[in-house]
Amino acid sequence: NVDIMMKNASKSELSKDNLKTRLKEVFQHAMGGVPAWAETHKRKMSSADESEQDEMISSLPRGILKICQHVHAEHPTAARISSAQFHPCAQIVVVARLLFQIIYLEKPTMPGRFPIFKACFSANGEEVLATSTHSKALYVYDMLAGKLILVYQVRALKEDNGSFFLLNGIAGHLHLLSVKTKELIGSMKINGRVAASTFSSDSKKVYASSGDGEVYVWDVNSRKCFNRFADEGSLYGLSIATSRKGQNVACSSNCRVVNIYNQDSCLQETNPKPVKAIMKLVTGVTSLTFNPSTEILAIASEKKMKEAVRLIHLPSCTVFSNFPVIKKKNTSHIHTMDFSPKSGYFALGNEKGKALMYRLHHYSDL
Repeated sequence: NVDIMMKNASKSELSKDNLKTRLKEVFQHAMGGVPAWAETHKRKMSSADESEQDEMISSLPRGILKICQHVHAEHPTAARISSAQFHPCAQIVVVARLLFQIIYLEKPTMPGRFPIFKACFSANGEEVLATSTHSKALYVYDMLAGKLILVYQVRALKEDNGSFFLLNGIAGHLHLLSVKTKELIGSMKINGRVAASTFSSDSKKVYASSGDGEVYVWDVNSRKCFNRFADEGSLYGLSIATSRKGQNVACSSNCRVVNIYNQDSCLQETNPKPVKAIMKLVTGVTSLTFNPSTEILAIASEKKMKEAVRLIHLPSCTVFSNFPVIKKKNTSHIHTMDFSPKSGYFALGNEKGKALMYRLHHYSDL
């Protein structure tokens, strides 16, 4: 029930100060208490000072990644997990139709669950946004007030940058909605189909990969396209990602190649050359995500193949040889991936309803 966040029915909303505490309580309820790995992590963190943490975060070595699996959650109906995203400040993850397997979003007009195609936290962590495979509705769950609101009739939610929501529409349209008012601010149009889109690290630009293998770069404020280039070797795009520190843009296509570009060249050149081409999967890469420190690029495919995910060390662009190694049958048909805000955890979800979370020991914090 969406009211699970509210302890007292007479209490109409939560304060920001209480939100993090309530989310922690919801998580512990779902897990049947505090997991042993969480207690161990908490003790380690309390004993490490800031200088030690900074030293651990720097200079990720290539080759072998210190990693272990911590959480393995199965969807009750074994339905595909299409979204897994970490909260920007609290220690929780939103997974597809479920938030810690407790909060269900239901259609107001009919009984039953609302089958979510995409779900993610807002940039400030106070809302969960969701779209469905069976509806054009965009819903917002206000985590402070405990309310579920229909805000717009668009199908494909992408992400938000703190000021705008970015949504992929049909027939080459992208839409920007105001985070505050939920109103449509403006739309952008590319030739052909929008294959994937994302904000730049500074939130001032939008990158859109097309079904024709081209990448469009838009100015958010003016909604004008100021650059357009062909992703080298691409016939049609599959995914696109920008590094959070602004150095790189990664593009994948049907040609099984992931091209990594310098972001400046994407903004200024009509024919930029990738600084590196990665060919580590035998089917098209449908998911890309950088970790916050831009030391790892995760690539995955939703196609029918085994071990369809890799972690790439940056800037060497070499594969971490020991991943995946745990429960290999679950690292296939990957539809979604995310790193926690400080890279301490890596989550992925597959087509069979399994959500996996890995602890990256090089990083001392969540």
